[in-house]
Amino acid sequence: MHLSDAPGGAPNIIEAHGLTKSYGDVHALAGLDLGIPAGSVLGLLGPNGAGKTTAVSILTTLIEPDAGSATVAGADVVTNPGTVRRRIGLSGQYAAVDEQLTGFENLDLIGRLYHLGTRRARERAHELLDRFSLSDAGARPVKTYSGGMRRRLDLAGALIANPPVLILDEPTTGLDPRSRTELWSVIQEMVQAGATLLLTTQYMEEAEQLADEIVVIDHGREIAQGSVDELKTMVGGERIDLSLRTGTNADDARRVLARFTIGDIQIAGRKLTAPVSGGVGILTELLRALDSENVEIDDIALRRPTLDDVFLALTGHTAEETIEPSAALMEEVA
Repeated sequence: MHLSDAPGGAPNIIEAHGLTKSYGDVHALAGLDLGIPAGSVLGLLGPNGAGKTTAVSILTTLIEPDAGSATVAGADVVTNPGTVRRRIGLSGQYAAVDEQLTGFENLDLIGRLYHLGTRRARERAHELLDRFSLSDAGARPVKTYSGGMRRRLDLAGALIANPPVLILDEPTTGLDPRSRTELWSVIQEMVQAGATLLLTTQYMEEAEQLADEIVVIDHGREIAQGSVDELKTMVGGERIDLSLRTGTNADDARRVLARFTIGDIQIAGRKLTAPVSGGVGILTELLRALDSENVEIDDIALRRPTLDDVFLALTGHTAEETIEPSAALMEEVA
């Protein structure tokens, strides 16, 4: 099912058609389509410079597209930006909080900016501090918060006005693994409560944990779309991971492995990865062949394909590999 085909024929809460945006000779977006049904999570996946932040900037009315159209919660992002802003909550790549204010003061201020009124703004600030496990730190200046606490406070600010749409642009960038896992739990709770979420990320594990559907983009255009399982099925089969012993010639290992593979062999230092078929039986045959050719290994494993494999198969590089530095820079400026 394409994302524009919402269940039961219901309209998508986010809809975009043919979005393009260029900065000089750099094409940040090259005809991007998106559709997100209410109550679902779409992961927009791609490397730095792929166009993710540009797409978010258009959908949140921060910039206008050169061509194409988009609506968010029924409002056009170009002709009705004020309504769009009232219907969304946005958390960018960096926590937009005032370090000199306390956690409570930050949320109270955001509530007032949303015209909630003094009493309701304070109520929401306390509610969200509690929801995001920040009550004990609510009276402390944000400059004393950890990175994970700041990100949670930033997410709380995005929820102040109970928006029907949440847009999170690489929400766990720069966080340590523990803080990232904690933030995933918070996001999953928001989704369970009925939020519609657009999540941009370059982390495969994050997309797999949070997204119902994934759109993979590269160079400003969609290159694949589907659920995690559907995307993995695209590259098919299983993978052999082979770690060579120090001093072993990688070319010798490649020649042996080539007899068993059904696709290209990837080499990174002393590690070789290749798609295979035949299940666990392939391991025994490969080990015998390696031994007969005196190719010494430290480790060998058979596994299912990951989203990293999908991205590598589709683009020729991994999702966390920075490409098109000029495009990435343009996106940051935008």
